[in-house]
Amino acid sequence: MAVFVEEIRPPNPPGPITWLRQNLFSTWYNAILTIFSLVIIYFTLLGLIRWIFTTADWRPVTISPLLFLVGQYPRPELWRPGLSLLLTSFLIGLSWGVWGSFIQPFAIFLGGLLGILALIPLETPTITLGVRAVFLANPALIFLGYLLGKTQAVRGRYVTALWLLAFILIVAVLLPGTKTIGFLPRVSTTSWGGLLITLLLAVGSITLSLPIGVLLALGRRTSLPVVKVFSILFIELIRGVPLITILFMFSIILALFLPAESRIDRVLRALIGMTIFSAAYTAENVRGGLQAVPPGQVEAAKAVGLNNFQITTFIVLPQALRAVIPAMVGQFISLFKDTTLVYIVGINELLGIGKSILSSNPAYVRLQAEVYIFIAVVFWIFSYFMSLASRQLEKALGVGER
Repeated sequence: MAVFVEEIRPPNPPGPITWLRQNLFSTWYNAILTIFSLVIIYFTLLGLIRWIFTTADWRPVTISPLLFLVGQYPRPELWRPGLSLLLTSFLIGLSWGVWGSFIQPFAIFLGGLLGILALIPLETPTITLGVRAVFLANPALIFLGYLLGKTQAVRGRYVTALWLLAFILIVAVLLPGTKTIGFLPRVSTTSWGGLLITLLLAVGSITLSLPIGVLLALGRRTSLPVVKVFSILFIELIRGVPLITILFMFSIILALFLPAESRIDRVLRALIGMTIFSAAYTAENVRGGLQAVPPGQVEAAKAVGLNNFQITTFIVLPQALRAVIPAMVGQFISLFKDTTLVYIVGINELLGIGKSILSSNPAYVRLQAEVYIFIAVVFWIFSYFMSLASRQLEKALGVGER
């Protein structure tokens, strides 16, 4: 006897007119609120567009874009940050080819932005051609890296290793020591500034704080008394102190106790302070993920003969890190924005450069809104793409799904 089962199909999505009627004009008061909101949005956007293109004076931003990018970095040595940017663009394209949607939006946006920057006038005509050529070469390198990343020979672990190697190489090129790389003149970090310092502090502290935070979280849950007490004291003491206090401690107070010949570079001191601060918060995020792993996972791993190191590395940590991706990315975004605090200890990052430009010319005193809005947009762009990559990763790993 044949049994016919009727196939159940999901209903078709409503058309635009039906959607508007159901969601925005379902009742008379919803219709009034919708129309009122549209009128406010229209006049707000109209006024904003008029201010951006007619009223606002963008001279503090357009007259010296290199200051916002690299600060007072010696202009004859601009090829060094240029080379670093080219290497970064190639690796972003390579990552796009390997990891796809995680990097794609940022790679496309970066390529378009660098292409636009090639058209902006620079403060020194003699270096215009070289800087424009570097900016124009970046979109091509992103595309070349994407094509190479699509091949079967490039694996994700190779790209990760290249990123770590590139970070070391970039720092070595930007600030070589006289004993290690003698054919390049040393550029003091007092000349560094702008987006260069902001990205260096953010990327460096994020990269270093993640493994330290994982170790602290594991140390807080260990049965070894000394390690456990040290981890708890470290986490609770650092989390109970504002970041600006830690920056002052490392940048000013620590320097007072060190001999003049052995003092640590000021940017490195700020990097250490931000890394320690972020590691304490990352440790608590990871600890929350470790507690979310069911005990049955550990018992099952022990039943099949895995030791404690294998259980932690291959069973517990992957699940814990997967569960706390949103919290960790939120912490890293906050850390990226907190780089503006280093201006208080004498480091001219992006916000510091903006303040320096405003104070250098009396004609710019009333143009603070333009400068601060530009800086806010830069921070928003990087924060948005970090959040977007996090959502793509969560979607791929199924975070929050059963």
